[in-house]
Amino acid sequence: MNGAELGLAASVFLACAVEAVEALTIVLAVGVTRSWRSAMIGVGGACALLAVVVAVLGPALSALPIDALRVVVGGLLLVFGLQWLRKAILRGSGLKALHDESEAYASELAAASAAGEVKPGFDAYAFTIAFKGVFLEGLEVVFIVLTFGANQHRVGLAAAAAGVAVALVVLLGAAIHTPLSKVPENAMKLAVGVMLSSFGMFWGAEGAGAHWPGNDAALLAIIPVTLGVALLMVRGARRSSPGRGTETMSGEAAAPA
Repeated sequence: MNGAELGLAASVFLACAVEAVEALTIVLAVGVTRSWRSAMIGVGGACALLAVVVAVLGPALSALPIDALRVVVGGLLLVFGLQWLRKAILRGSGLKALHDESEAYASELAAASAAGEVKPGFDAYAFTIAFKGVFLEGLEVVFIVLTFGANQHRVGLAAAAAGVAVALVVLLGAAIHTPLSKVPENAMKLAVGVMLSSFGMFWGAEGAGAHWPGNDAALLAIIPVTLGVALLMVRGARRSSPGRGTETMSGEAAAPA
């Protein structure tokens, strides 16, 4: 496995692990509070719909000429990566509250408990919330797997990395029956933002006709530089508004996204 393939696998694994943790939190909350059977039906329905999305989008992406594919994929990865980086920088600097899975779990529990009496049989609330949570988080997993995999012609490798990440999170959740609040999710989001942005710049430039010195080895410089810039932005934001950072970490206005 070369450096580009290792980076691909690591990026997909980290991104999919983050999405799986967030989906797990939602499913656990409605399963514990409402109905495990209905929640699992929702999970199954979401997975089936995601399989349809993969069947439709996968061949369409693979059919694009390689240069056009790299421009499209590079641009999309850069957009998604910068969004992840923006949130990670704001949280790292204290301008946005850190994402807390325990708090998110408590919020989902409260919402599920307030949704009305749980009646025997099918529970529409548990089904809907589980379906929506898994489908929306799963869409990002599908996007990451298809874009990374199609661009490198390694869909199998990307899918395997995603499968390992999701399986690991599900097994841990099933073993402890609680949200994975100890997972360093915000640090993982920073890493994912750096990787997505770096690969987006690399592939987008290649698709536009640029040639990187050292070809794939250029990623060994792009990734550290992107990380360094992000950390400098965190440091600069902390210095520019220390009072605001403290306030948003504890204030109600800075709810986790």
